Amino acid sequence: MKIAYLTAGAAGMYCGSCLHDNNLARTLIRRGVDITLIPCYTPIRTDEVDVSQEKVFLTGINVYLQQKFAFFRHTPRFFDKIFESRRLLKWISKLAISTDARDLGELSLAVIEGEQGKLAKEIDKLVIWLRDELKPDLVQLPNAMLVGFARRIRSELGVPVLCAMQGEDLFIDDLVEPYKSRALASMAERCAEVDGFIVPSAYYKAYMSSYLQIPLERIHHVPLGLNLEDHGKSSGPKADPFTIGFLGRTCPEKGLHCLIDAFHQLADRVGKEQVRLKVAGYLSAKDRTYYAEQQQKIREWGLADRVDFLGEVDREQKLALLKSIDVFSMPAPYKEPKGLSLLEAMANGIPVVQPDHGAFSELVEKTGGGLLVPPNDPEALTAGLLRLLEEPDLRRQLGQKGKEQVHEGFGLDLTADRTLAVYERVKRTFVEAGSRQAGQASNSDQPHA
Repeated sequence: MKIAYLTAGAAGMYCGSCLHDNNLARTLIRRGVDITLIPCYTPIRTDEVDVSQEKVFLTGINVYLQQKFAFFRHTPRFFDKIFESRRLLKWISKLAISTDARDLGELSLAVIEGEQGKLAKEIDKLVIWLRDELKPDLVQLPNAMLVGFARRIRSELGVPVLCAMQGEDLFIDDLVEPYKSRALASMAERCAEVDGFIVPSAYYKAYMSSYLQIPLERIHHVPLGLNLEDHGKSSGPKADPFTIGFLGRTCPEKGLHCLIDAFHQLADRVGKEQVRLKVAGYLSAKDRTYYAEQQQKIREWGLADRVDFLGEVDREQKLALLKSIDVFSMPAPYKEPKGLSLLEAMANGIPVVQPDHGAFSELVEKTGGGLLVPPNDPEALTAGLLRLLEEPDLRRQLGQKGKEQVHEGFGLDLTADRTLAVYERVKRTFVEAGSRQAGQASNSDQPHA
């Protein structure tokens, strides 16, 4: 089976979805699967070997221009190529490009509406290339924002279309009206044209079934997987003080403010010399004020020498961070569908303290690798962190249990097996449905007695 696997570039930042898509495609390629990883919007950025193809579709520049100005919806193909240079796209990705959903209502709706919207020309480019050059047996879309592409792909290629879902609700819910209601209604309508969906958690399967009115049987749960190479290699006993780690985008949705408030309370209880906090992750232009506010709190509390802001980290730096901490926490107020950074921490024997909601609940319960506390509650988070500080035996027990379970049940080979099983099931169902329709059409042509 030949697979066309689309992935959404994240404007130059390390993105968990991009990292996972790339590593999964790399694993499937290594196993002999004919799969092409196709970037959309911008080239992807990964901290491992990049297996995505050179060509980028739905380039952010062309999408923006065509949505904004009718002239660009009718320009010849050679004109569009000016804005499709990979070098130009990488350069643009380094700039402070807004990804604030509140500013992107019209553009988001245009993408969701597919060939019925203002981006029909961009969809044509993708569909024609898939049909005439790649000729896949199955196409996977990167997220539900692109469900409007399914109708054209299915009709032109005659193949099933799968769609990953991995956090679209957060973006849609942040749109302003009337775009939010229109985008949600259009997305729910176009989801009926997709042959199946892949989600990273059981929580998100149930949630998106309700959110977009998708029958549960059409949504397939495929747990995330890690490239476990280099994860879990001990660097020896950690030195004092007790160190907490955070790894995620520096933004309100990931809950850094909650962790900083809890760290303040913890420092007050045990003395600031006994604790340290290390914060790593990408900072976007729209979150710089938020970031400055967190730094200001740290300074006002006299904790500036106890908190390390490391910025964005590559794979080597990430592994070094995980080997230097005693406990991990990313107390997101948003009900996360994934939790990749939790798996990375637990893979290195680091216990986690997480809000008891979203994918966090099932990951911690399945692995036994940490503690769950009430969401959006800095005092409860402080209590969880304090318990692991005061009970080193429990900390070691949870860390060891989590490490064993992640290495046993969350490797990329298992994810590849589960993904291929979904592909085969969806392909088989698609073919059987086509055969039934052909049979019904044939019977309707027979003369009646």
